[in-house]
Amino acid sequence: MKPFETCPLCGGELEDKQVEKLLRGGEHTLSMQVTAEVCLHCGERLYTEDIVESFEEIRNQLRRQEFGHFKALGQSFTVAANWPNKAIQPTA
Repeated sequence: MKPFETCPLCGGELEDKQVEKLLRGGEHTLSMQVTAEVCLHCGERLYTEDIVESFEEIRNQLRRQEFGHFKALGQSFTVAANWPNKAIQPTA
């Protein structure tokens, strides 16, 4: 049985979908595909309890720099502090 029959925010219909999820731990970011229930009306994503627990473990491993279960995927960047449009700022 699913925890929700409809979206808890707007009451919309939910559908299982593969979505991209970004997780941060310390200065590190991980990108992955994960199954979520997605509201077809507002786009809210709902994850099962075991997936949320995995998110926390991944964040902890990133913070501790334990990369054994991760694969390097390019490099990450942020804009420099001198970016011309001051409305856009670096993240770290």
